[in-house]
Amino acid sequence: MTLNIYNILKRPLWTEKSSHQYAKLHQYAFEVDKAATKTMVKDAVETLFDVRVLRVNTMILPAKRSRRALSRRLLVRKSAYKKALVTLHPDDTIDAFEGVR
Repeated sequence: MTLNIYNILKRPLWTEKSSHQYAKLHQYAFEVDKAATKTMVKDAVETLFDVRVLRVNTMILPAKRSRRALSRRLLVRKSAYKKALVTLHPDDTIDAFEGVR
């Protein structure tokens, strides 16, 4: 499967930490495809949201695991995913993250 700009970005990440990051630091968090590179993520964000990207940081977050009480077996609750932290130019914003003003 070839990646195009529409299947590189999977979803935005809405957390307390990410809301602080986009309000104060102009950084936006996305879950991205595991095969996506930093250049691909930069091109996708610039094309889809019409903004200027200064920097892209990526990280692969491990799966969340837990144990069953009686059998002591490992159980995977949430699979691993790749996260991209995109820093925008201070004049640019992505309206989907801003909410109601």
